[in-house]
Amino acid sequence: MNPIEQILHHFPIVIVDGAMATELENYGCDLNDRLWSAKVLMENPALIKQVHMDYFQAGADCAITASYQATIEGYKERGLTEQQAIALIRKSVELAAQARDEFWSGVTDRSSRPKPIVAASVGPYGAFLSDGSEYRGDYSVTEDELVAFHQERIRVLVEAGADILACETIPCLAEAQAIVRILKDFPDVYAWFTFSAKDHLHISDGEKIADCAGWLDGHAQVAAIGINCTAPQYIESLIQEVTSKTSKPVIVYPNSGASYDPVSKTWSEEPSANAFSANSKAWHKAGAQIIGGCCSTTPDDIADVASWSRDLNPSQV
Repeated sequence: MNPIEQILHHFPIVIVDGAMATELENYGCDLNDRLWSAKVLMENPALIKQVHMDYFQAGADCAITASYQATIEGYKERGLTEQQAIALIRKSVELAAQARDEFWSGVTDRSSRPKPIVAASVGPYGAFLSDGSEYRGDYSVTEDELVAFHQERIRVLVEAGADILACETIPCLAEAQAIVRILKDFPDVYAWFTFSAKDHLHISDGEKIADCAGWLDGHAQVAAIGINCTAPQYIESLIQEVTSKTSKPVIVYPNSGASYDPVSKTWSEEPSANAFSANSKAWHKAGAQIIGGCCSTTPDDIADVASWSRDLNPSQV
C-alpha cells in the first residue's frame, strides 16, 4: 500500500526530516567534496544514523536516506568497486531503518504520531555531475541515458527495504519521466517527485510545475508531487500550481531561506528566527500535506513544524 496514503488516512500531515548535510557539517564534517554527504557513508556511517535519530526525536515522520549523491558511478570514480558502491547505497537505507526502529521502540505514546517511514533519496543526474546542473536541468543526455543512470541504484534502494523512493531536486520533467519508466519494473513501489524551482511557476529548466504535476498525475505509483531545495518565497504559489493539476498529496521541503553557491558549496544570508515555522503553516494552508526542510534546515525547524501540526484535527486538513 502507498505509505503516504497510509499515514494521511490517520494523521493530518506527514512531517519529513530536514537537511542531512547541514547537520553533518554541524557535527564537524567537511562536505566540500563531489560525493557530498555520500562521503560520510564511507567515512562515518554512525554519524548519519545519529542525524536520522536527531530528526526522529525532533518529530519527523519520515527520514530521507543519505543516498542523494551516492551513485555507483560516483563511488567508482573514487576508486571503489561496483560491489562496494552497491553496499554503501544499501547501507544508507539500513542506517535510516535502524535509527527508526531504535527510536520507535522507545516511544510509549504512539497515538499522536505515525511510525516513521524511510524514503530512499534518488538524487538527480545533476547531483552526480556535481556542477550545479540540478538547479538548471541543462543535461545533454537522452531519456534513455537517464534511465540507464538511475536504474541500478533504484533497484538497490528498493531491495534494501526502503518504504518509498524520494525522487528529489529534479530539475526537468524528462528526468521524472525516465524514473517513472523505471518504476514500472517495480510495480509495488511508490515514489514521490519533488522538483527544484527557479520562480513562482517554473521548475529549474523553465518548464511549468503545473505541466509536470499534470503529467505525473496519470501514474499510480506517484505517491506525492511537489517541490524541494527551493527558496521559501516561491512555495505557496508553486503549491497552488500543483494542486490545480492533481489531487495527489502535495509535498514541500524548501530550503531555509539562506542562499547557496553550488560551486563553493557554501551558504549565506541566514534566515530570520521562527521564519520556517511561520512559512510551514502557510504552506499547509495552501494545500501541502507533507512538509519538511531541505538545505540549511535543522532539527529545530522540524520540531517547530511538529509543535503546531500535531494539534491539527481532521477538520483542519
